[in-house]
Amino acid sequence: MINFLCPVCKKELVRVENSLKCVNGHCYDISRKGIVNLLRSNKSRHGDDKRMVTARKAFLDKGYYAPLRDRISSLAVRYAGKECTLLDCGCGECHYTADIAAKLASAGINADIIGIDVSKEALNAGASRRTGARLAAASVFDIPLPDGSCDIVTALFSPFSGSEYLRVLKDGGVYITAFPLAEHLFELKKAVYDEPYPNKVSPLGIEGFELAEHGDCTFDMELSSNADIIALFEMTPYCYKTSPADRAKLDKLGKLAVRAAFGIAAYRKLT
Repeated sequence: MINFLCPVCKKELVRVENSLKCVNGHCYDISRKGIVNLLRSNKSRHGDDKRMVTARKAFLDKGYYAPLRDRISSLAVRYAGKECTLLDCGCGECHYTADIAAKLASAGINADIIGIDVSKEALNAGASRRTGARLAAASVFDIPLPDGSCDIVTALFSPFSGSEYLRVLKDGGVYITAFPLAEHLFELKKAVYDEPYPNKVSPLGIEGFELAEHGDCTFDMELSSNADIIALFEMTPYCYKTSPADRAKLDKLGKLAVRAAFGIAAYRKLT
């Protein structure tokens, strides 16, 4: 099992009772839910708030994004060896982390799973899933793990931190990501905005990685309640960029047919 690093001095953290301590005396308490805060105060970010976390958990737990979840987990199983250290960057409330952990275990893979996120609200929700993952409040731009310690890094909709992913991955390690395609949730945007626009999609090439495989994951969803429509909207960044007048348009909707459209890619670290 790979130990976390101290965010101050980068020395190994060792568990002593209910804390993690380094040789230089820096100490970080482990919460009752098993989460350790390794965010430096001058670098901390609030991340998703309780409203967004609650909405996302409510929506995802109904299985609407199951096709995406299953594709991500199958990739993790495919690229994992008999033993695997997997880091989920921006793990949020651990919806995907939990499924990856379950699928790796079912495949007989001995996996050490670590999840990091800047949102303490999300991590608290993730801890309740009891995935067996070690969870830490930490930034993807300052990952508290040693160089070359991870076999797989997953990052789904979190900020991209290519240099850190390269640093913590072993040679030949795999980075798995998912991202919205141009038409993702366009029907939802049409219901809210007078002039909706498609998402911008970045090129697939990433410096330091070779593209191992990629594909699309598109599926239609029938949202049959206003609560589900609102939950979908509130789990997206649109929620905080929309005027009250446009947001109010959703209150009148009792059902909505909407298409989810994701790109999925697996990259191998170049040696």
